[in-house]
Amino acid sequence: MTTHPHPLRLTTVGIQDSVRIEVQGDLDYDSADLLLEEVTAQLAARPALTDLHLSCAGLGTVDSMGLSALLMIGRRTTVAGVRLHLDDRTAYLDRLLELTGTLDYLTAPVPSGAAELSVTEEMAVRPTGPDRPT
Repeated sequence: MTTHPHPLRLTTVGIQDSVRIEVQGDLDYDSADLLLEEVTAQLAARPALTDLHLSCAGLGTVDSMGLSALLMIGRRTTVAGVRLHLDDRTAYLDRLLELTGTLDYLTAPVPSGAAELSVTEEMAVRPTGPDRPT
């Protein structure tokens, strides 16, 4: 069986202190960076941003890199003090998030005092490389 990937397409609309990114296609190894870069650019360009909406109605498959991108977006929005909304989630996405234990993390309210680091600072302190044993 041959699968036909659905290329990721993003449509970004900004309204005052809110941004909505419509996500259509597969969020996978080949495309995860595209979404992460768009979100990072929006966070950096809009310091007064309070809400980031990812419209997931057109989202296709999500692989481990796509999930990793969503988790990093969750981390960056939390650091920036921005509420992340995963709007119009598909049953597939809900199941993936439930199975991986990440649904509550990605949909929970922003904790108070979260905006202590800028997005640039958060990226600078993000660890790279393998985990070290404790």
